[in-house]
Amino acid sequence: MGTEYLKARRDAVLDKMEKRSIAILFSGVAVHMSEDAYLPFEVNKNFRYLTDIARDNMILVLDKTGEKPESFLFIEEADPKMEKWFGKKLTKEEAKEISGVDHVMYLDAFEARLGFWATRRMMECAYFDLYRADINDMPGYNEQKAKAFKESFQGIQVKDMYPILSLMRMTKDEEEIKRIRHAVDVTRQGLEHVMKHLKPGMMEYQAQAHYEFMIQYLGAEGPSFPTIAGSGFNGTMLHYETNHCKCEDGTLLLLDLGSKTDGLCSDITRTYPVNGKYTARQKEIYDIVLDANQKVTAAAKPGVTTRELNDICKEALAAGLKRIGLIKEDSELDKYYMHGVSHMLGYDVHDCTHVDGLKLQPGYVLTNEPGIYIEEESIGIRIEDDLLITNDGCEVLSKDIIRTTEEIEAFMAAHKE
Repeated sequence: MGTEYLKARRDAVLDKMEKRSIAILFSGVAVHMSEDAYLPFEVNKNFRYLTDIARDNMILVLDKTGEKPESFLFIEEADPKMEKWFGKKLTKEEAKEISGVDHVMYLDAFEARLGFWATRRMMECAYFDLYRADINDMPGYNEQKAKAFKESFQGIQVKDMYPILSLMRMTKDEEEIKRIRHAVDVTRQGLEHVMKHLKPGMMEYQAQAHYEFMIQYLGAEGPSFPTIAGSGFNGTMLHYETNHCKCEDGTLLLLDLGSKTDGLCSDITRTYPVNGKYTARQKEIYDIVLDANQKVTAAAKPGVTTRELNDICKEALAAGLKRIGLIKEDSELDKYYMHGVSHMLGYDVHDCTHVDGLKLQPGYVLTNEPGIYIEEESIGIRIEDDLLITNDGCEVLSKDIIRTTEEIEAFMAAHKE
């Protein structure tokens, strides 16, 4: 496929930009932790979306100030002494081959080029990635750079490019779908590795280790988010990440996890019996959750909203819990189900959702994750799949990750050590 898909993405951004404007996107830098230690570097997802490069200290510029739009990538010039300590930098040739940008230059040329755009090309507007999830968040790297730019070029309007990129990222192209499929399959193999080793007395962190060993053995960049491995009562906590308790005989282990491969994420949840066999009560609750999962899958298609999918999920869960006598009214469901059934999936686990209530369209990838959490019985069950919206319905990308109690029990019995 080459780099055509990256050029198509950059061209789509350029088409939406104003005339006499540029877009400046920084890959970011590693966050300092303490002394000489830094947190693992995480590239700006929009930078990777437009370049497929996950390196720090780079700048992408999309230029719409001239007769024809152009793309520029500014990278660090290699220092042999520093490379001896920290590894090789990308060369200009390598950066161009990966990204397909029109021009690759060294970082020391950036400021002069910026002055050229501002004065010789009479730039009127500059776009930056100004995404902020919460008003109390620390300013992001791109936000800091935008502020510095505004102070230097006060006559040039600064605009947010995130609305353009977020709307684009909601619809996955062929390359993204291929990579998500791979991430899902790596997750499948990781979960099967857990099932083969799961047994009473195992620590939650050991189950986590079995999973994370396998996905990294298979070449994943790592987990797509901190692995949740909650056994017994811990499985009733939605974002339990401590993973330090013992998996007791007769309990369930809820595993909410994913892998990141080539920048794209999977997000899967399965709930396994620690001893390989569900109790009658656990199976009763599990099948109610599975029924809701299947009803959401059947309903997911273009024109439907995630709010409608959640209503379908709640209706199925409430009907099941009323049938077994756990609740009497639909309004009581909130005690046992308290989250939405779906979110977008892509470069981020909770990927861009540009407009609340937007109707699903072909190419959207989203999760399907109903759950029931009964604290008084220490039963937490969630079943999460990844769905690709097609022209007339959806494809379950995680269909090969077994999910019925019969399949799971049979697999664990067949692979018991």
